[in-house]
Amino acid sequence: MAKSDKRNQNLMNLIKRVHSVVENADIEKYRQSQDYFGALLGNSKETTVKAVRIGEMYGEWIAVNRAHMKKHVILYCHGGGYSTGSSQYARTLTTKLAVSTSMDVFSFDYRLAPEHPYPAALEDAVAAWDYLMLLGYGARDVVIAGDSAGGNLALALTLKLKEGERLLPRGLVLMSPWTDLTSSGKSYGNKKEVDPVLNEEYIGQMIQNYASGQDLENPLISPVFGDFEGFPSTYIQVGDNEMLLNDATLLHKKMAKANVSVKIDIFKGMWHVFQMSPFKTAYEAMDKNAEFIYDVCR
Repeated sequence: MAKSDKRNQNLMNLIKRVHSVVENADIEKYRQSQDYFGALLGNSKETTVKAVRIGEMYGEWIAVNRAHMKKHVILYCHGGGYSTGSSQYARTLTTKLAVSTSMDVFSFDYRLAPEHPYPAALEDAVAAWDYLMLLGYGARDVVIAGDSAGGNLALALTLKLKEGERLLPRGLVLMSPWTDLTSSGKSYGNKKEVDPVLNEEYIGQMIQNYASGQDLENPLISPVFGDFEGFPSTYIQVGDNEMLLNDATLLHKKMAKANVSVKIDIFKGMWHVFQMSPFKTAYEAMDKNAEFIYDVCR
């Protein structure tokens, strides 16, 4: 086995351990292990973290320690199946985003399921958006980014703003977005053997926690069913080894049909939210995110 393949395998094993929530019935313990993972891999000498409160909700600003652009900001929605994850866990991504774009990144700890099912996370995302607006940012100064369930939340927030006839963000950056809680894509079947991170049991548990008894075709729960007319420019990244591959490709197809300026990159041999890992392809993907953000903010 080549050195890089072996490293990839070791990384996948680590990622698998971090994600195996179903095997660990104690969800609180699992959340703590994710925070530990975030603290371990999300440390960057190039950035500072500043904590804030929005009512009861914790939020944090990640900024690079050098002169940088203040006009535009990134609102970051963390992943974790709506049941786990936090701003700290997301630092594996938010610090890379801040460094690669030289923009401030704001992430927030929305309430988690099963204690707080839908629509708690969406209400908190609206509160985070309103916080940025109160700080004096315009909607067009904000790019919303998210991974996995955070990609779902980024889309749901934008759909909610559209529903309220409010101004929409400048752009969307979605990494392995979870867009379809009805699990209709073929990749749920044909990728389950190769996906090192997700499995049917895990996804089923996350759906149960977040949206039990809800209409799963509600676009605020499964954004792939949304109306994307007038949506901002969107960039999607997904690995070709993940069960959520079709969540990304179907979203891309629907957005293109609605005349959204949308681009998708499918990364060969990559898994769910591979951008978290400290290796070359992850940094290259982050550079592509930064290129997209620069383009839309020009």
